[in-house]
Amino acid sequence: MTGPREGALLPWADALRAAALLAVDPHGLGGVLLHAQHGPVRERWLARLAELLPAGTPMRRVPLQVRDDRLLGGLDLTATLQAGRPVAQSGLLAQADGGLLVLAMAERVGTATAARLCAALDTGRVEFAREGLGGVQPARIGIVALDEHTEGEDPPAARLRERLAFHLDLATVSVAQSGAFESQAQAGGDSDAAASGQSDDTILAARARLPAVTHDESVLQALCATAQALGVASLRAWVLALRAARVAAALDGRETVSSDDAALAARLVLAPRATLVPLAPPDPEQNDAEQNDADQEDRPPEPPPPPSDDQSGPPPEPPLPDDPAQSPPPEPPAAADPREVQALQEMVLASARAAIPAGLLAQLALDEAAARSAAAAGGRAGVRREARLRGRPIGSRPGAPRDGARLALIDTLRAAAPWQALRRRETGAGAKRPLIEVRAADFRVLRLQERSETTTIFAVDASGSAALHRLAEAKGAVELLLADCYVRRDRVAVLAFRGRQAELLLPPTRSLARARRSLAGLPGGGGTPLASAIDAAAALALATRRRGGTPVIVLLTDARANVGLDGAGGRAHAEADARLAARRLRADGVTALLIDTSAQPHPLARQLALEMGAAYLALPHADAAAVSRSVQAATRGAAARGSGDAR
Repeated sequence: MTGPREGALLPWADALRAAALLAVDPHGLGGVLLHAQHGPVRERWLARLAELLPAGTPMRRVPLQVRDDRLLGGLDLTATLQAGRPVAQSGLLAQADGGLLVLAMAERVGTATAARLCAALDTGRVEFAREGLGGVQPARIGIVALDEHTEGEDPPAARLRERLAFHLDLATVSVAQSGAFESQAQAGGDSDAAASGQSDDTILAARARLPAVTHDESVLQALCATAQALGVASLRAWVLALRAARVAAALDGRETVSSDDAALAARLVLAPRATLVPLAPPDPEQNDAEQNDADQEDRPPEPPPPPSDDQSGPPPEPPLPDDPAQSPPPEPPAAADPREVQALQEMVLASARAAIPAGLLAQLALDEAAARSAAAAGGRAGVRREARLRGRPIGSRPGAPRDGARLALIDTLRAAAPWQALRRRETGAGAKRPLIEVRAADFRVLRLQERSETTTIFAVDASGSAALHRLAEAKGAVELLLADCYVRRDRVAVLAFRGRQAELLLPPTRSLARARRSLAGLPGGGGTPLASAIDAAAALALATRRRGGTPVIVLLTDARANVGLDGAGGRAHAEADARLAARRLRADGVTALLIDTSAQPHPLARQLALEMGAAYLALPHADAAAVSRSVQAATRGAAARGSGDAR
């Protein structure tokens, strides 16, 4: 690629290459994570993938709120009622065997559904045991996970992303660029475009050739070295990259992986997973020279030769052993030239380095503090919990529809259907009986799930030391966070501590105006009763939890405590009380964040955060917007951690 036009088309060209590789080996490659909003570009890629799949290859769509009986298989209610005996039906996983599952809105897929999909990817089969039926069916599938998450939202589950070979981002590809590439493919004027055009016969031939494709040890070394240089920690990444290189060779009609295949695999599989700026690989000749020098220094002196009676001729050769088992072992095969291995590693790494998405490493650096406390599930709107009267259905349970519980009609019929033939015989031929006999043991009621309300408790240090540093910036950051909580319809509470104790300025509320007024009138000055503030915030958090809410404490302080719980002064006494209060908060399991408002990050604040079990963030230099973004990300991760503990 030399011109800017070709460079602009490269993401779409790589996306089409990934589609061709996935069509050859859906289960071996796991699938693709497709980050793109619904639109013509994404639909064009999906249509191209469907065209590449050989005739008869299944491609099923999985709805967002898919039930287990639809995904795994279970009782076919209609057929059971008609036949009078239990009849099983296959789920989407078994129906897609040998093909692909298209997972809509993958970022919102629940933890249980993601676990079942991962199990099918790992084992290639699906097991179900429900409603008196059970079985094992093949499910060698690949997954096309449609990721529509935007900035500030959580991506799909990490366990699912890790198992998908290709991570494609089509957000930067325009409709015109994808159309221009298709035009080049039809005209045959571009090698990359021509390479993306595959037929059913080509895909089928590649599938037949794939088991015979081999690779050199140098290819594996190059992929592993590239993964290490990019900071890719998962072992699945280089395994998937090697698989992609073998598929690329089979698709090109070869039985040996080439350096171009390895470079393509690194670009498509490893580059999107990069977490580090890759460095140049070491020079093997220099390493060999240094190793030889070290060996020469450590090698002991050679002993003198033994004396010989006949010094005129060479010593006699030892006789060959008669036992074949004692014969010397064969010489090992010649090792690959280190310079060739080094050149391959440099080429593969350069290909991966060129394909790293723009701004990826910068975004990773910005989210480093939040990533330490982030979890796979989203916790931005509170902990998920079961409810009785309202919420999203998550299944059913045995029980009578009383006290507001809602009848799960379909599940009730499913429970009754397998027993109809037996109940007819019990009733007798002449007795009048209903079409479907439902008994009390068959009743099922809905299980509902709702998200609890999140209450963010801001504890602001308004002491003299805080006012001396940057109380104004802390107020600005809190105001931006209050606005974010208002958008999410969360409750907020404001605590201030100065003088001898903490004061509740604003009880939990959704009123943004009241929160701003309470914060604007906050004066600064006096001592730092840090222990009193932690205890007051903990008491409010526990009261919120008892009411069914999810509390999150955001403590803004420089951690320079000088007033103890008893109101007496003394820095040593006050710091000891603050550490004790922090340990109590950690024992209560309350999610907390500590923002260090010192001019420079202070060790006392970091140590206090460790005692609290809280995430630690240093206030950026006079930038309230930056700390607001950091706290929002960390709050989502911390609340997600609390959600996982609650479950």
